[in-house]
Amino acid sequence: MSADFAAIEIVRGDLVIRQWQEADADQVAQVITGNLDHLRPFMPWVAQEPLGADARRARIAQWATDAASGGDEVCGVFLEGVIVGGAGLHHRIGPGGLEIGYWVRKEYVRRGIATIAARLLTDAAFERPDIDRVEIHHDEANAASSGVPKALGYTLIGAEPRPIEAPAETGVHLIWRVTRAEWVRTGP
Repeated sequence: MSADFAAIEIVRGDLVIRQWQEADADQVAQVITGNLDHLRPFMPWVAQEPLGADARRARIAQWATDAASGGDEVCGVFLEGVIVGGAGLHHRIGPGGLEIGYWVRKEYVRRGIATIAARLLTDAAFERPDIDRVEIHHDEANAASSGVPKALGYTLIGAEPRPIEAPAETGVHLIWRVTRAEWVRTGP
């Protein structure tokens, strides 16, 4: 574990974004299992679900190890202690950049949760002096995901072909970006 590593933990009122913990495994399993049809169209990782309890705990432990060593930071999004989705900061776009990913369980869509989570994670990304840009990528058919970067003032900078990995994907991903200079911080 890196000496300067601090796991993400963001609290804004009743909303908490934090690194998944092994103690979350059973609740995560229930949420994902109950949302397979909702998540499957655009989330490639759902093809591996449902995971067994040991595999889920191992995955959560691996995410913690990855984050501590400077890799992706995969988090849960909680509202009043209930898992309402997941989000993370991913190192997929090269030095100086982070990509935000997110999902929201079906019972909580259209409440602004993904937008709030992406806003808070953008703030967190720009707290890091080596980050000069943050991006959100999604398949062009995922209209709900496009509302998030639009609402936050990200700029659509292009589209690129990608292998189709989930059933509803078209194979074209839209790329949204905001730079440090463009971002207006939203919290203390």
